[in-house]
Amino acid sequence: MQAPTDSLLLQFTLELASTERLAAAAAQLCADSGLRLQRLACAQDGQAYLYARLPARTQLDGDALPPLDAALGRRIPAARDIRVSRLQQVYAAPGHAQGEAPVFHYVVETDPEAGWQPELERWYDTEHMPGLAAVPGCILAQRYYNHDQGPYSLACYDLVSEQVLGSPPWLAVRGTAWSDIVRPHFTNTRRTMFRALA
Repeated sequence: MQAPTDSLLLQFTLELASTERLAAAAAQLCADSGLRLQRLACAQDGQAYLYARLPARTQLDGDALPPLDAALGRRIPAARDIRVSRLQQVYAAPGHAQGEAPVFHYVVETDPEAGWQPELERWYDTEHMPGLAAVPGCILAQRYYNHDQGPYSLACYDLVSEQVLGSPPWLAVRGTAWSDIVRPHFTNTRRTMFRALA
């Protein structure tokens, strides 16, 4: 089945000792596939997320994904548990620290409880994402639909420091009355802090 696709997300696990040449390998993989490397990030447990941007939004069939899986395995032999997803961008806002180099990449993935997606969309787009983008230390705030290896909603933030998440402005945005209403209706939620590699 086709889905509107702006980027591809390649998720895999990696021994941390293998990250030294990972950025160069990821850049070459994207170049070989006609894609642009957006972000490469690795968590402490070895989880890695590689975002690759298509030249333009495309209606992409799921059958196009297995060759990328194989190409990643060839280019980065240490990669394990490879999963490839089509991402549709639904929100992007430059942050307060726009132009600074990202050091961390924070990701929140969730499925809305049945019947709560419209409210989650309104909250994300009108309060939560703009609010977090405006926090000092946030470089970029983005949200995607993950059409394959969900959860369905993937919100991600490029940050100058891991400490941004504990800063009073960030906590104030997270602690609004609307947030308290919406957040209990998240399901299958995963929150991961990655170190940005490229």
